[in-house]
This record gives sequence, C-alpha cells and structure tokens, in this order.
Amino acid sequence: MAMTDLLSADDIKKAVGAFAAAESFNHKKFFEMVGLKKKSQDDVKKAFHILDKDRSGFIEEDELKSVLKGFTPDARDLSDKETKALLVAGDKDGDGKIGVDEFTSLVAES
Repeated sequence: MAMTDLLSADDIKKAVGAFAAAESFNHKKFFEMVGLKKKSQDDVKKAFHILDKDRSGFIEEDELKSVLKGFTPDARDLSDKETKALLVAGDKDGDGKIGVDEFTSLVAES
C-alpha cells in the first residue's frame, strides 16, 4: 500500500512542498494539509504502517527523520531538531519511539 492509496496525491504534494525549507516542519499543519486529520482511525493506522518501514510496530527516530519521504519519495529528510521535536510530540510513554496508538493520538490532536 502507498500513501496515495489513502490520501490525494495533490494534497501530499502541497503539504510536502509547504515544508520544503529546512526547520519549517510543523506536524500539526502537515497532518491537516495532507488530509490525514480528516481520515478515520483505521486509515491513520494504515498510514502508520506505511511509515513503519522496518515493521517493528513502532516509528523510531530514524524513520521519523524520513517521515516526509513516507508520503512522497522526493521529499526532504527532517533536520535533527525537527525529528527530535516530532519524537517529543508523539512519544507519550517516553520509550524513544512512537507506537500506533501514540501516532493516532498525535494526528488527532494536530
């Protein structure tokens, strides 16, 4: 499954383009722009599984760094600062990674 199976390719392009500049990523605005916030919890979980590249059941820091590439391959990597901020926002139990429930909460609160 690809992100374009869940979300509009145009929305993905616009959202990724809006955060093309380094240090500009805002997960709340991104999830809204890309259309993920309007999706059902099941669809948000599907998006999580696409972003969980190693299928560990968690999105770890290295996967967060390339989160935009999970939406479109030609996107940029997040900076270390942006990656840490996203991890802090999503990691509610402090284990250093984001589980599926943490991800759905992160998208919902956006």
